[in-house]
Amino acid sequence: METALLQGNSSSSNDPHDTELLSRTGYTILAVIMGVFSVVGIILNILVIVVTVRHRQLRQPLSYALVNLAICDLSCAVFGGLPTTVTSAMGYFSLGRVGCLLEGFTVSFFGIASLCTIGVISVERYIVVCYPMGGVLFQTRHAVAGVVLSWVWSFIWNTPPLFGWGSYELEGIKSSCAPNWYSRDVGNMSYILIYFCLCFAVPFSIIMVSYSQLLWTLRKVTKLRVSEAGSKNRAETQVARMVVVMVFTFLVTWLPYAAMALAVIIDSSLYIDPVIATVPVYLAKSSTLYNPIIYVFMNRQFRGYAIPTVLCGWNPWTSDPQMAEGETTVVTLNKSQKVSSKQSLKE
Repeated sequence: METALLQGNSSSSNDPHDTELLSRTGYTILAVIMGVFSVVGIILNILVIVVTVRHRQLRQPLSYALVNLAICDLSCAVFGGLPTTVTSAMGYFSLGRVGCLLEGFTVSFFGIASLCTIGVISVERYIVVCYPMGGVLFQTRHAVAGVVLSWVWSFIWNTPPLFGWGSYELEGIKSSCAPNWYSRDVGNMSYILIYFCLCFAVPFSIIMVSYSQLLWTLRKVTKLRVSEAGSKNRAETQVARMVVVMVFTFLVTWLPYAAMALAVIIDSSLYIDPVIATVPVYLAKSSTLYNPIIYVFMNRQFRGYAIPTVLCGWNPWTSDPQMAEGETTVVTLNKSQKVSSKQSLKE
């Protein structure tokens, strides 16, 4: 994204010889960075899918959301990361106007589906940790419904630009395409405002509320679960740490992009240097690499199966893969509730 692209954006996707916004070395460096993100992301997400399919023990309600996240991220890396790597290496967008539309749609479609899936995961974590006694259950049908809703929701709000409501245009250093945040056309503005609210603000709110409640619950229970030696419960502390990493990474990868888009929507005269505008774009696309590491490989159960798969049967960590992080938390909270006579987990 970049304000200077506001004029003549439509034609820029068809002109491969536009004035370069970055030096050849700069384009090469960005191509290498995106290439590393994409290749490693593809490998990790394929590993997530393969390991989950091979091991029946991993097929729990949460796994549906995790595998769906891996599929979304894999698709983003293949249809967004790799083309951006090629166009950045060339120094201009070489795929033409149709290529811009297709790349903009596919990246936005899989990206928003991924964001919605993270929202589903946050709700699942909230239910499992905050209602461990079974008052509210997150079952397979709920996970499947959440996955389907993520795809449908993303499809509904990313197809309008293909039919004239809104548009996909070049962004940043003109090596990739995205929804046109800059046009002040009434139709485009109405689409962008609705798109921002429903595809960014709503998932973001769900994620933040769910994890905030989860951390609050863990904090309350940890105060009650103090051993005789005065040390905090290890499982709860570990899960809390993982949640903090999830939230922090989500903010780092998605918030700059959303904040920049919102700033441009509010003030169309705002100038953002093309190189600076590219940073949030790359951060958002880097989530295809971070998501499988955080949401899957920080899960002890999954790691217990994935590492031997990669290392041909050898596992440097000898922990029992049968106990997942979420399952450990549930057991701990159940014990805490019995000790505190229901008072510990009620809001």
